Amino acid sequence: MDCREVTKNATTSFGSRTTTLKENKIMAYKSVNPYNGKALKTFKELTNKQLEKAIKTAVTCFESWRHATFAERAVVAAKAAAILRARVDEFARPMTNEMGKRLEEAQGEVALSADIIAYYAKNAERFLAPQHLKPSSGKAQVENTPLGVLFGVQPWNFPYYQLARFAAPNLMAGNVVMVKHAGCVPQCAIAFEKLWREAGAPAGAYTNLLISHDQVNRVIDDSRIKGVALTGGVEAAKGIAARAGQNLKKSTMELGGNDAFIVLKDADLDKAVKWAVWAKMNNMGQCCVAAKRFIVVEELADRFLDKFRTALAAFKPGDPMDKATTLGPLSTEAALVQLLGQVKRAIAKGATLVLGGKRIDRPGSFMQPTILTNIKPGNPAYREEFFGPVALFFRVKNEDDAVALANDSDFGLGGSIFTKDVARGKRVASRIDTGMVFVNHPTWTAMDLPFGGIKNSGYGRELSSLGIQEFVNKKLVRVASIDAPA
Repeated sequence: MDCREVTKNATTSFGSRTTTLKENKIMAYKSVNPYNGKALKTFKELTNKQLEKAIKTAVTCFESWRHATFAERAVVAAKAAAILRARVDEFARPMTNEMGKRLEEAQGEVALSADIIAYYAKNAERFLAPQHLKPSSGKAQVENTPLGVLFGVQPWNFPYYQLARFAAPNLMAGNVVMVKHAGCVPQCAIAFEKLWREAGAPAGAYTNLLISHDQVNRVIDDSRIKGVALTGGVEAAKGIAARAGQNLKKSTMELGGNDAFIVLKDADLDKAVKWAVWAKMNNMGQCCVAAKRFIVVEELADRFLDKFRTALAAFKPGDPMDKATTLGPLSTEAALVQLLGQVKRAIAKGATLVLGGKRIDRPGSFMQPTILTNIKPGNPAYREEFFGPVALFFRVKNEDDAVALANDSDFGLGGSIFTKDVARGKRVASRIDTGMVFVNHPTWTAMDLPFGGIKNSGYGRELSSLGIQEFVNKKLVRVASIDAPA
C-alpha cells in the first residue's frame, strides 16, 4: 500500500498528506521508488504483543532517563547530530529512494535535522531553567519536569526533519518518544531509530512503531502514554485530537497550509519571482509551508505571471539522484493522481489553466509544474491545499485586497510579503492571520524560530525555545512562612 491509498473509512494522515488505511486489515509498510515505480522493500507491522513490549520498554526507560542530567542527555543528542553530519549521503539516499526528494534537497534536510538536534543539546537546560517568581510573600518558582512517554504521528514529506523537531526537544526535556511514521518511508523511520541507539540512547528512549490505524488508537488510549503530537491533515487531526482529548492528554497538531505569497507594487519584481519559484517548487511543492496562493497587485500582476510561467516551464524531469535534475517525482502514484484530480475539478469550475496541468509522459510519478488563475470563491480550489507543484495565481487591486484575500482561508500556517519598504512589510504582516509571516522571504523553518499555525493549520509550536515547552509540567514550588494565621 502506498502512503496515500484511498479506501473506505478509517482515514488518518501523516503529513498534509492524507493516508487512508484499510479498515481491519494489516497494512504492510512498503518502500516504492516514485522515480520508476519499483518496489524496494516491505516491512510487517508489529503484533499487539510486540507493541506492548515496546511500550513497557519505553516506560522503563523513562524512569531512568528523566533523572539523567541535561549534560548526560546532551552527550547522546550531540552524538546523534555528529553522526548525521558525518554520514549525510547515507541518510539522504533513503529519502530520495522512498519519496523522491532530489538528492541535493535530501542532503540539506539531513544537515537541518542535525542542526535541530545539536541546538537542543546546547540550549535545553537554559530553556527549561526554573523561573523564579516574585510573590507578595515568601518565595516561589516554576520548575519544568518531563511528562513521560510521548507518541508522535509523523509524515513522509520531510522524513528526518519532522522526526528531529519532535524527538530532539522532548528527549532533551527528559521525556521518551514513540513514533508512528508514514507507511511509504519505513527505511527512513528505521534509520532514525538506529541513529539514536548508535548515539548511545538507552532502549526505549526513541522507538519507531510500524503499527496499524487500530494500533494507533490503542497507543493513544493507553494510560502510559502522556502526550500526543501529529503532523498531518485536518481530518486526521480531528480524530487524533479528539481521541487524545477523550483521554485528557495534551496534544499538538501541525497541519496543512494554504500560504499566501503577497507581492506589493513596490516589490523588486525579479527577486520576488525567484523566491516565488523556490517557494513553490522546493520539495516539489510537497511542503506544508510551500507558497500556494500567489497574490500580486495589478501593477505587477502581468509581468510577474509572465516571468513566473517562464521559470516554471524551464524545470526538467529526471532522476532525483542526479544533481542536474530540477524536477523530481511526487512522493507516490496516488499523490499524483489526487493532485491531477484537484486540477481537473478546478478547471471544471471555471479556473483557467496557464501552464501544465498534466502528468509527464515518462515512467514515475511526475507532474508538470502548473499554474491556475481566475479562481473564484465558489471553486473548490479556492479553499483546498494543493500539495505539489501547482500554483494558484490571484491579482488584486491593492494592499488591503491582498490582506483580505490572504486571510480568506480556512488555514493559517504561514505567509510571505514582498516589498522594498520593510516597515510596510511588517505592518502588513501584523494583519495576516497565520502563525508565521516572513517579509521578503518565503515561509521557511530554522531550529531557532517557532513553527506552527492557527485555524485549520493546528495548534501548538515546535522548534525554538517554545517547542521544548509543549510537553513539560510547569510545576509551581511555593515556599511560605510556617507561621499559621492567628
